[in-house]
Amino acid sequence: MSRTLLMVGTRKGLWLGTSDEARTSWEWTGPHFPMEEVYSVMVDTRGDTPRLLAGASSSWLGPQVWRSDDLGATWGETPNGAARFPEDTGATLARVWQLQPGLSADGGDGVVWAGTEPGAVFRSTDRGETFSLVRGLWDHPHRAEWNEGFGGQAFHTILPHPSDPQRVLVALSTGGVYVTSDGGETWDPSNTGIKAEFFPGERNYPEFGQCVHKVARDAVDPERLYLQNHGGVYRSDDGGASWQDIAPGLPTEFGFAMVAHPHRADTAYNFPITGAEARWPVEGCARVYRTTDAGASWEPLGGGALPDGYFTAVMRDAMCADDHDQVGLYFGGRNGGVWASPDEGSTWQEIHKDLPDVLVVRAAQVG
Repeated sequence: MSRTLLMVGTRKGLWLGTSDEARTSWEWTGPHFPMEEVYSVMVDTRGDTPRLLAGASSSWLGPQVWRSDDLGATWGETPNGAARFPEDTGATLARVWQLQPGLSADGGDGVVWAGTEPGAVFRSTDRGETFSLVRGLWDHPHRAEWNEGFGGQAFHTILPHPSDPQRVLVALSTGGVYVTSDGGETWDPSNTGIKAEFFPGERNYPEFGQCVHKVARDAVDPERLYLQNHGGVYRSDDGGASWQDIAPGLPTEFGFAMVAHPHRADTAYNFPITGAEARWPVEGCARVYRTTDAGASWEPLGGGALPDGYFTAVMRDAMCADDHDQVGLYFGGRNGGVWASPDEGSTWQEIHKDLPDVLVVRAAQVG
């Protein structure tokens, strides 16, 4: 019977949960990296041995990408940091917001992408031990006009194409969606149809500058994407070239998280938040919403199981799905509670409580 690993990154360290295939009883270790912000984690199951990566930021020593090849029993780091800006940029790494496995042109399994604050993307070819700055994006003429979101300026979404190593989609707050079709040498904005409600008048739909919160890729159609914006929920059917509104059916168009089902077409999950001025679920009722028709309709999950009186937020990377045949769903709140469903949202239980502010959750089968 396979084991399931759940990584929970918080404002004050990393917790690791393990369970069997049933995913109803969990054992925990932590905190790993106590008192460090853990904004990004990754479970890399491509090699013979699973590798865990964690982007942790120490207020004393700065940010680091840690790695473990024994499911968190021990951790290694790269001297002087796995990801560092070249001296000529004049930039200093503040946080690693995203870690994502990628494809290699030679078919290897070493590529890992990292999104950072300040807004930049790095690429590793050795499973996260060292990273190099993607200069084509850093030197982009738009960069001078990118701004900071409420939590800082960061590339929080990186979506490598599942079959073409030259194609990658990224998103940042605040700047919008960018795509490359040449492995990162050049990048184009890809925001047609996405609103920037904070810009005046005719600038509501700019070429770039949107505050995109999260993007997810459909499991079956790689050209289909789901996007949660700062005010707006969208779908693209052409790899991000254009976007259409799919917010109707949700109780609000504001939120942070967007997760695609890992196996099933046209299926995605969203955690609606009242708005920028009230960052908790509508009427304080925690609900995960699911679409099974690519956003034509949405249904709430968790009524009677997920809490009411839930006046906290679920952040952009604090919701995920595992890779079981019957998919498990997970989310963590800024109140430190972690909730799980082993059956695609039919039933829910709180599997950990009273953690620090949850920033990221990731889950996978690990053998």
